[in-house]
Amino acid sequence: MKTSLIIRFTFIVALWLMLCYLVVTSQPLSFRVIFIIVASGIVVLVPLWKKYIRNKQKENENEQTPKR
Repeated sequence: MKTSLIIRFTFIVALWLMLCYLVVTSQPLSFRVIFIIVASGIVVLVPLWKKYIRNKQKENENEQTPKR
């Protein structure tokens, strides 16, 4: 991965972690808060994983297969 992609990915994850921290500290921990954190994690992290990690793995597999 390029350095700019790593920085972008790290920045978005760090921002999400800070927002989760704010939610946890502002309210008592309950099922609702845990659900909000898990749901937001899915919304934020799954598209990032699909875009940067899974596509990179597919590119590596395509490079290893012999071309006809």
